[in-house]
Amino acid sequence: MSAIGNFFRRCWRRLRGWHWLIQLAVVVGFLVGITALSFWISNIYAFWDDAHDRGAPSAIAGNDPFGDTVKRIVYLGQGDGNTPDDQNWTPSDSLWFDNVTQGSDVIPYDFFLVLEQPDGSLLRSDANMNGGYRYLPRHATTNNPDALPVGMVKDSYRGRDFMGLTCAACHTGQIDYKGVGIRIDGAPAMSDMDGFLDDVSHDLVLAGKPGKVHDRFVKNVLALGRYKSQKDVEDDLKIYTLRLITYRIVNHSQTDYGYARLDAFGRIYNQVLQYVLNVPDLRAALDETIADGKITQAELDHAGITKLLNKFESDGHGGKKILNGHDRDQLFEGLAILHPKQFFYLRNRIFIQPNAPVSYPFLWDISQHDYVQWNGIAVNSGLGPIGRNTGEVIGVFGTMDWSRGGWSITGFFSGQGLFNPHPIDFSSSVNIHNLGLIEDKLKSLWSPRWPVQYFGALDRRKVEAGKAIFDKTCAICHANIDRSDPNRRVVAFLSAQSKIGTDPQMVNNAVKYQGYSGILRNTYVDIGPGSLLLDEKAPAAAILTKATRGVVATPGGDKSLIRGFFEWLYDVIFSLRSNDIQGSMKTGNYAPDTTQAPLASVVAYKGRSLNGIWATAPYLHNGSVPTLYDLLLPASPKPGDPPDTKYRPSTFTLGSREFDPAKVGFMPTKISGASDADPCPIAKRPAVTCFVFRTDKIGNSNAGHEYGTRALTDQQRWDLIEYLKSL
Repeated sequence: MSAIGNFFRRCWRRLRGWHWLIQLAVVVGFLVGITALSFWISNIYAFWDDAHDRGAPSAIAGNDPFGDTVKRIVYLGQGDGNTPDDQNWTPSDSLWFDNVTQGSDVIPYDFFLVLEQPDGSLLRSDANMNGGYRYLPRHATTNNPDALPVGMVKDSYRGRDFMGLTCAACHTGQIDYKGVGIRIDGAPAMSDMDGFLDDVSHDLVLAGKPGKVHDRFVKNVLALGRYKSQKDVEDDLKIYTLRLITYRIVNHSQTDYGYARLDAFGRIYNQVLQYVLNVPDLRAALDETIADGKITQAELDHAGITKLLNKFESDGHGGKKILNGHDRDQLFEGLAILHPKQFFYLRNRIFIQPNAPVSYPFLWDISQHDYVQWNGIAVNSGLGPIGRNTGEVIGVFGTMDWSRGGWSITGFFSGQGLFNPHPIDFSSSVNIHNLGLIEDKLKSLWSPRWPVQYFGALDRRKVEAGKAIFDKTCAICHANIDRSDPNRRVVAFLSAQSKIGTDPQMVNNAVKYQGYSGILRNTYVDIGPGSLLLDEKAPAAAILTKATRGVVATPGGDKSLIRGFFEWLYDVIFSLRSNDIQGSMKTGNYAPDTTQAPLASVVAYKGRSLNGIWATAPYLHNGSVPTLYDLLLPASPKPGDPPDTKYRPSTFTLGSREFDPAKVGFMPTKISGASDADPCPIAKRPAVTCFVFRTDKIGNSNAGHEYGTRALTDQQRWDLIEYLKSL
């Protein structure tokens, strides 16, 4: 016994020598526990909202400008088929997804509540949100007291409230049929974000002009009690008007997006290029503009730009200054004095053309994919989903409070070296915690089943006949899966654009677009098969990758140092622990990445399992085909086609949510006075009533993906559609 006692005494003496380490571990464990507890409590509140109707109004009142009639709204269960009511997402789940903030700060919240359209109506009214921009209306609920439409929310950052966008703004759909509005979580939205943001900028300009509208705007904002004086309101009005106008100019495209589409990557690239821009790169762009004879030095001096460039040249530490939001506001205010043509020419030197709008992807099974995005550019393993979602928040007006900081461990985690004395501090409004929760919650979102109670039962004979065609022609790229298997995996089959033949604009932009690397110059980023050193100009995709990794590696910008670090540590551990996807090679028929062409594999489009495809019109990555029936037609005539051959439409209207259960897509918009020559006779904002999709525009081609379409009989097309409905 004495030997055993001596053993434990020796162990205790050794442990006493490590008492400081034990104490540290206890403190760290306590702080992590407190962080986990606080998140657990906040999550209980976040899911507290459980209105049985999920905030949907009993009907959409008023005359719908698209001719749709909605007398009641329902949600599909979207379950796995194993629960009694086939409902996995409860009302509280849908309401949480609709309202969960991600760090998007478009404009001050009070501005959004009172902002007016030119006709005097509130911008946020249901008539404008639903009738003009196709955002889904909601009534007030616990976590949405101001009855904002689906996808809009109050986001708080550094003690201020903003109107922000949530994932639901682009990924909650509604299909109308015979007076019933069927809302589907994770489905593509019909919303027109481009038009909405354009009109926000116009309405801010209107509110800033002296007169009754301005006076009423200031009075209504002050009445909400969060601004102290008229000057405070007018100062912010000036700032956010300039920012939204700049955004509109920077992202101007010769291709109209219309409903259900957005060039998200192009706009995210431009936001990042704006944040990394520094004075040397801006000088280089201005020098090129002067050399081209588009602007003179005297004009720059007159606009005050030269003085500002000198002011922002150095950060005081021997490095290049990182422009903060106030600095950029001053610079763009000076640039706004230039002639619009000069501003546009300079824009083309710094930013890219976002001319490749794509359909909003549907979200079911996204957490089970190996690679995501239309071209498979985003890996889904490890912290990949958080990085992907961080890029999305940057694109929807996340606040980037980047600065040159002192030594920190996050500087090492963001790839800036362990002994860098002045690394970039990537503080931001991005809510890493909620991004992790969103990705985890989407694991339980199943694809919607064909609702026989509304559309009628499927013809089993046609389903079986269609399955035989699918297995022979389609299954090689669109593998079927067991949608009810909680451990399912979805392998993205990537087909080179040159082989599939669909519109090349999106994948070409992803590879070819370059921009000034600015404050990230001479840093390294892992991309493709190796590590890329960012030169003065670098691939926009590489700059985005580096920036998002920096943001992910940095604790929340509105938290104290200790709290921010432990919350960040908890979020990273949670995200890694909850993600079962591991790194793997891509599958398909594509060009491999090489050290010479590190992004070659993304010049491809992804084929995925087609469960729920019936709820995702319009089709192809760019939304250029209105229905599944049209997708099974050849795109254009070829020699030898019979004279009665039908082809995909070269133009069609978008905006109506009225469903065609036969062809599987949305019905043409019903507009009074419309004709083939003028299908949208009164398409003027704010009374937007439809959008004409023209396949001859850049990024809009409906070519490609014609596998076997000419060999199919019309009956075979209907059989194949019936099978696709069943998935």
